[in-house]
This record gives sequence, C-alpha cells and structure tokens, in this order.
Amino acid sequence: MGFIHLPVSVKAPGASARYDALFLVDTGAIDSMAPASELERVGIQPVGRQMYELANGRYEEYAFGVAQIEFMGAITGGRVIFGPEGVEPFLGVTALEAAGITIDPATQTLRKLPAVRL
Repeated sequence: MGFIHLPVSVKAPGASARYDALFLVDTGAIDSMAPASELERVGIQPVGRQMYELANGRYEEYAFGVAQIEFMGAITGGRVIFGPEGVEPFLGVTALEAAGITIDPATQTLRKLPAVRL
C-alpha cells in the first residue's frame, strides 16, 4: 500500500492557536505524533509518558499530550506524542477510528464511514 498524507490541524482543546501540517496516515501506529516544539507552541502540554515500540523493533519513551485533532471535516480528540525536531508528523489509527475514517485497501484512499461504531 502507498503512502497517504492528509492535512491535519492539532490544537489544545478550547485554544485558538493550531498546528497545521500534512500528516502521514500510519495505521501501524496507535497514537499520533508531531514535533514537540510545534505542540508546545500551540499550548499542548505533556500529561504523561508512554513507552512505544518503533517500527524497527526498538523501544523509546515519549511524552504525550491530549489534543483536538481535525481532518477530513471531522473533529476528534486524542493522544499526540511529543516527537523530536524534524519528525514527519503522523496520524495514528485511534484518531482515524474515532473520527469514523477508514482506509479502502482496494483504492488506497480514505473514506468516511456512514456512522462510527459504538
């Protein structure tokens, strides 16, 4: 399957400052990630730390915050990892599922489900 990039806005809940960027859709990732400096700039604060398994099998601990995430006309909330400088921002599967977005493997496109599973 090819790479899918999507315009995403991330902000602290209730704030007006936002981080807008093209995010890689990463269905292998649970949480989303963006550069720490951008998250801090828009007022998202770390609320915890989590150990993550990277694609290469290594383990790395990262801080995470809770953010409002907007894409494809949907608004959801979720964890966003404070990534290193220069990291390509990516959108994890929990944000996709919470917003009712699925990937059609036949067409390699995203589509909005008629309803979110309860």
